[in-house]
Amino acid sequence: MNMRLVSLAFALIAIIPSAARADATAFLGRNSAGDDRSTTRGFAVGASMLVVGFEFEYANSSEDQTTATPSLRTTAGNVSAQTYGIPMFQLYATTGAGYYRERLGSDEETGFLLNYGGGAKIKIGGPLRVRIDYRIFTLKGDPRHVNVQRLYGGVNLSF
Repeated sequence: MNMRLVSLAFALIAIIPSAARADATAFLGRNSAGDDRSTTRGFAVGASMLVVGFEFEYANSSEDQTTATPSLRTTAGNVSAQTYGIPMFQLYATTGAGYYRERLGSDEETGFLLNYGGGAKIKIGGPLRVRIDYRIFTLKGDPRHVNVQRLYGGVNLSF
């Protein structure tokens, strides 16, 4: 890696440290793929600097054998573009990649995923915010459903 580029990155971080933020979200939502719907739980941890953010996310939904709805576990690293300087809320668009595991009974599929979406973080008071997020996942390999949508709401803590 170019040492000048690394030095420039550290210099930018040192010059504007007040613009760097981190946050964590615990969420609950719904996955939807075709007629299948399942409750999803997860968390996300991220950091941002002005309008660019990075995030790690984990989510899991349980299988329902009575409706033949598979469980879906996702882990992804995402990058986002977001609004900056608006006091009460922050809008963002995000995209990322990661891995998934889909399971129904003894059938299991693990593979690569791509995702994109967006949402809002709405300030409640102090560091506490509400987060609303919508994502579309494209599952590679041979899953039961190639495209899965997820809508969730969560509690977000900014620090």
